[in-house]
Amino acid sequence: MRSYLKYLIPIAIPLLILVLPTSFFPFEGLTVIQQRVIAIFLLAALCWVFEPIPIYATSVVVIVLELLLLSDKSIYLFRADEGHAHFGELLKYNEIMATFSSPIIMLFLGGFFLAMAATKYRLDVNLARVLLKPFGTNPRFVMLGLMLITGIFSMFMSNTATTAMMLSILTPVIALFGAKDPGKIAFALSIPVAANIGGIGTPIGTPPNAIALKYLVGDNLITFGEWMVFGVPFVIVMMALAWFLINALYPADQKTIELNIKGKFLKTPKAITVYITFALTIILWLMGSAHGMNSYTVALIPVAVFSLTGIINKEDLKKISWDVLWLVSGGIALGLALDQTGLARLMVHSIPFDSFSPYVVLLGAAGLCLLMANFMSHTATANLLMPIMAALGSSMATLAPLGGEITLILVVTFAASLGMSLPISTPPNALAHATGHIQSNQMAKVGVILGVVGVALSFVMVWLLHVVGHIG
Repeated sequence: MRSYLKYLIPIAIPLLILVLPTSFFPFEGLTVIQQRVIAIFLLAALCWVFEPIPIYATSVVVIVLELLLLSDKSIYLFRADEGHAHFGELLKYNEIMATFSSPIIMLFLGGFFLAMAATKYRLDVNLARVLLKPFGTNPRFVMLGLMLITGIFSMFMSNTATTAMMLSILTPVIALFGAKDPGKIAFALSIPVAANIGGIGTPIGTPPNAIALKYLVGDNLITFGEWMVFGVPFVIVMMALAWFLINALYPADQKTIELNIKGKFLKTPKAITVYITFALTIILWLMGSAHGMNSYTVALIPVAVFSLTGIINKEDLKKISWDVLWLVSGGIALGLALDQTGLARLMVHSIPFDSFSPYVVLLGAAGLCLLMANFMSHTATANLLMPIMAALGSSMATLAPLGGEITLILVVTFAASLGMSLPISTPPNALAHATGHIQSNQMAKVGVILGVVGVALSFVMVWLLHVVGHIG
């Protein structure tokens, strides 16, 4: 019965929303188009929660339904009442389709090309080998080194790919621990925690960051370098807290440990091209204000270079995480519908948020996001909440002293990445849990503490940066 419900509920509730009269809803002046957006939003939310179909497929369905129900090139039947006041404004079909090639998608594509080239030419493993040398043989410090390297890699690579790589490096090391040594738990847990936290450091580190950038425009515009100004210090502080916490809860009995990572930097023309392009792309991202290119334009440089030189060939293209790009594009399309139809503003204005303390609103929004992110995809969580948060931030005058819309968006974005209490919370968690060295309750203990502390820390850091004038 339960398996039937996961298919029935996501279909039945949106259909019910479509057939109800607009007077049924608690929003004054709701149009037919806005009612259809509510149905699509609920369909997406329920499909992302129950997962009757893959989450990337839900995004494609969202875009197609918007084209069929909301666009100016939909079936005549669905726009027969166009022009009537109660019908609302149709969306331009080309703007809906453009979500598949949004600048945010191009930014991620550039990140994928960099990550694939780094892995193909063993730049990642060789960097790990070099960077781990200074950390010696004490298990506490070896784990710190592993966490820092995982965090750095996850800023520029997929958190999942980084975790898979680091766990493969770690497998022979964990085998050196005794059967009941808590160090096994500590080492296996440190990698997904570091990957989840590290992804917060850059706009391409994790999809929720890229989704947030979609709403940080105009006066709230944040460049790649500006994101790192607050993202990297946040990652460093959270990484230190995670290291202390994991060591305190699961101290290793073994006194020394040896990491033996074999390999050397390749010196072929293609490998050298990868090294130079990787370094140049990061430098250009960090120096956006000096050369005038935005991060989206810079992201296409490695795509062009690696395609031109054959570093990334057509077989490699098949390995790109197209599902992630589709998932993000569906969220952008959902945000477009909520924004351009005016539904997000209507929903926000229907609740007297200004009568609440801005601290309550910030903590409530972050808490909701953190809770959702523990039980469903971080990207899906950001896709659902970000358009509403953007509308809420721009409409709440009482948020202005705390940084306004930009503070609300950033705190919620950080909360989306901090949902890591369960094996199902993130792919890195699932990979680490699959090693058999971590129990769910051990993961939850660390994840809950870091999630709550991280949300509080993100608010403090963003507010301080607003006060000193770095953002907002």
